[in-house]
Amino acid sequence: MHALLPMLQAAAGFTKEYAAAWAMGGAGVGAGIAVIGCGLGIGLIGGQSAEAMARQPERAGQIQTAGLILAALIEGVALFAIVVAFVIQSKFNF
Repeated sequence: MHALLPMLQAAAGFTKEYAAAWAMGGAGVGAGIAVIGCGLGIGLIGGQSAEAMARQPERAGQIQTAGLILAALIEGVALFAIVVAFVIQSKFNF
């Protein structure tokens, strides 16, 4: 908390460089959180799919198909978040 106050005071002297630095920092954090969330989501889907196939082997094909579709959707959302972060980064030139 003590490190946050000087950064906020420095940001009070608003200039174009500060705005770009905060935007790039936010884009980096946003991309990182998106990738972490994607990894967790796909890991949970994979684990639950494997558990479901072990319980009902006769439904393995349907479970595997649904798991792959859900993993692809999560991957698409994460990719979209990373593209948005890169677009934010490209808006600022130093």
